Amino acid sequence: MAAIELKHVFKKYDDKVTAVNDFNLTIEDKEFVVFVGPSGCGKSTTLRMIAGLEEISSGELWMDGQIMNQVKPNKRNVAMVFQNYALYPHMTVFENIAYSMKLKHITKKEMQKKVSEVAKILDIETILDRKPKELSGGQKQRVAIGRAMVRNPRVFLMDEPLSNLDAKLRNKMRAEIHHLYQMLKTTFIYVTHDQTEAMTLGTKIVVMKDGIVQQVASAKELYRNPANVFVAQFIGSPQMNLLHGKIFYRDKKYFLMVHDYRIDLPKEMGEKLEQKDYIGKKVFVGVRPEDVEVLDMSRGGDGLKMNIEAQELLGVQTNLFLKRKDTHMAVVVKGRSDRAIGSECAICLDTDKIHLFDIDTEKNILKQKHDPK
Repeated sequence: MAAIELKHVFKKYDDKVTAVNDFNLTIEDKEFVVFVGPSGCGKSTTLRMIAGLEEISSGELWMDGQIMNQVKPNKRNVAMVFQNYALYPHMTVFENIAYSMKLKHITKKEMQKKVSEVAKILDIETILDRKPKELSGGQKQRVAIGRAMVRNPRVFLMDEPLSNLDAKLRNKMRAEIHHLYQMLKTTFIYVTHDQTEAMTLGTKIVVMKDGIVQQVASAKELYRNPANVFVAQFIGSPQMNLLHGKIFYRDKKYFLMVHDYRIDLPKEMGEKLEQKDYIGKKVFVGVRPEDVEVLDMSRGGDGLKMNIEAQELLGVQTNLFLKRKDTHMAVVVKGRSDRAIGSECAICLDTDKIHLFDIDTEKNILKQKHDPK
């Protein structure tokens, strides 16, 4: 079992800088939880507090019903894989993996057996006699994971483990970590600033900003129902478009105006907005690039008129970058686009695909289930 609970956890440095602010989270046994956010958001600090490498300023950390605040790192039965691998340069791969067992005075026969089992799983059997300087980045990462595996920890903690690898190897190692999680059936807590890693690995994702949890949800929930503007734009590439709009009710109809473009709203949506007192108020209108329809101007397209500023051909899709005064948008179209740079186009927004955010709080106005913070 490896159920973990963080209750009102704070991390403050010199009573001036708050790195982690009122962090609350329950991690169930065998979950793969990913902390994601920009640099300096507090995700690695939170991981280090779970590991015992950072002291908790206030709040409580529980593991399997036991409070862990004062428990030393080596007594927590967690294993951490660092960004820089932290291998001993003077030791061979075998010695690096076996080091923790050596400290526990495990017999040589048992060490040999355990290292061989782990090496086979990680496909590093042929490099056990090498030193770290003779290894590639991917091999070093496997050795670091192997060193954690032989400890049979109840929790694997991984701090940006793939950030030093090139893109191709990062994709391969991401798949291997996912396979490892399915095979070991234990709890993983993983820190990254890479949303692709978060979305593909995590069964539960914790989005952080400035030490505060913005939303806790599955990848699908984060993408389809973001709690606020930050989550909406942090998750997804190209990021969600954010436009300025205003809500109206006239002639018994609810509608949204973006520049001179009118978007009629379903009655149910309009009534909810009226209940929340948004009629006549400005809002942020969010829409994902792939949910924008580009109309054919030669056929009299009736939509929001914009100019094509740039485009990126990516094979299966083309990213178009549009502009109108101070409004910028990214749009994804399938295949190759034959639209010329500088030409005019019109775009159409589907009311089923848009998100509305409060101008002041930046919270999702119509979000049904509000996650923490």
